[in-house]
Amino acid sequence: MGKLDGRTVLISGAARGQGEQEARLFAAEGAQVVIADVLDEQGAALAKELGEESALYVHLDVRREEDWQAAVAAARGAFGKIDGLVNNAGILRFNELVGTPLEEFQQVVQVNQVGAFLGIRTVAPLIAEAGGGTIVNTSSYTGLTGMAFVGAYAASKHAVLGLTRVAAVELAAKGVRVNALCPGAVDTAMTNPAALDPDADPEETKEAVDALYRKLVPLGRIGRPEEVAALALFLTSDDSSYITGQPFVIDGGWLAGVSLF
Repeated sequence: MGKLDGRTVLISGAARGQGEQEARLFAAEGAQVVIADVLDEQGAALAKELGEESALYVHLDVRREEDWQAAVAAARGAFGKIDGLVNNAGILRFNELVGTPLEEFQQVVQVNQVGAFLGIRTVAPLIAEAGGGTIVNTSSYTGLTGMAFVGAYAASKHAVLGLTRVAAVELAAKGVRVNALCPGAVDTAMTNPAALDPDADPEETKEAVDALYRKLVPLGRIGRPEEVAALALFLTSDDSSYITGQPFVIDGGWLAGVSLF
């Protein structure tokens, strides 16, 4: 018996990183997973690996209403229902706030904030129709505090927490629980310069990142996407049946305070 037997969960941004690990873990726990992303080749390969009885890939640009509608239609066609959503898709841009171009700020907000809003608005009625279920929104450590050079990202992730709380209150009577993940630094392409810059030296970058988080994080390391996936599983399963409207920080103790040594 898996913790998600009989469940159908759509995961945005599921072709790689945290979303990929969530899809793998959810499928292993018995769910039928809808892998939604703009990375068509990677997403389709993951769905094929997991098997057509367990996974479906759909193209989804979370900024586009029509993509959301097409994704849920494909999911219902394949699996008959949707009773879970993980709003995982997101982007990160580094810039001094007063030097951030409006276009860049709007791009981050469109993916991180508007994408989560459209996911909730599109999928929540289907979850209610299925008899209830869960929504997990991916916020961030920076959704609860500030950090230099990520103003657009932090603003969007604060907004995701607001959406989470409002949705939790409004959807509770329909049997839909809504919570938020707040990861700190996690070892994915979004936080790994070597994965984003083809000219970067992978070993040199890895050593620099490891050294940075040994200093910043009380647990002394960067997080693993599998660890975030485990928290997403908890919030999607009946293990969290009396929890809604809450942010869950998973950051190795980073938010707890500043270490002197």
